[in-house]
Amino acid sequence: MPDSFDELAALIRTRFAELSPQFQMGAAFLLDHPDEVAVSSMRKVAERAQVQPASLVRLSQQLGFPGWNELRELFVARVRTRPERLTSKARSLVKTTAKDALAHDLLIAQQHNLELTAAHNARTTVEAARLLRRASHVHVAGFRSCYSVAFGLVYGYRLFRSSVSLLNGEAGTLELQLHGIQRDSATVVVSFAPYSAEAARVAEAAREKGSRLIAITDSAVSPIALHADKVLIFSHDSPSFFPSLVAATAIAESLVAHLLALEGARGVEQIEKAEHAFHSKGAYLS
Repeated sequence: MPDSFDELAALIRTRFAELSPQFQMGAAFLLDHPDEVAVSSMRKVAERAQVQPASLVRLSQQLGFPGWNELRELFVARVRTRPERLTSKARSLVKTTAKDALAHDLLIAQQHNLELTAAHNARTTVEAARLLRRASHVHVAGFRSCYSVAFGLVYGYRLFRSSVSLLNGEAGTLELQLHGIQRDSATVVVSFAPYSAEAARVAEAAREKGSRLIAITDSAVSPIALHADKVLIFSHDSPSFFPSLVAATAIAESLVAHLLALEGARGVEQIEKAEHAFHSKGAYLS
């Protein structure tokens, strides 16, 4: 029997294809609407999932639980342990008596984040780079604080590949931009908890259109990771009030480096042309 929501989500993903159609509908609702499951009755969840209440009981048992209540408890626990709000963390930071140690503590936290991220992603980064190189076009999306990670990936990659674009939803154009996602393309989405609605929408559109999806995120069962082809997980712990994006940026930079290595001499030639254009057009002061 799974001991946490993450374990349950991983189990559902592994066994999803083996489940009956009714169970698949119920299981999909559990993963797509975990907050509702935590606060709703079994009858209400069944109604929303368009299955019979008895199906939820049998699904719970098939997943190793005595019954529905035991399964639902994992969803309740998930809500209790969700990330602390930024305002609360900011208050704690201001009240701390060890302000002089903050800079040191931040650097130690970043080092730890990078070590964890490297351990999680060594092989997957290479696999993700190969997937991106095979795609006819690469779309990259990151919203709010994740925008910088997405932009950095696009900027670096476009130095040696032109068919890379940023999905930013500027001026309310996200749905229009999503029309450009094609079946033979790849889509990279960056997001961490609490997950951006726009990021989830991009991941959903990529799945609907048959684009290969790469998630750069903080959990293997985040909304953008559940149906991704490759998942790159970063740690964002920080003694500051805001989650750290150092490790996420490192993943983006690592992807660009691997992509250039795969491209070889042709990639170097494209970078040389880009550099020449920057210098000749006065992009740099010296």
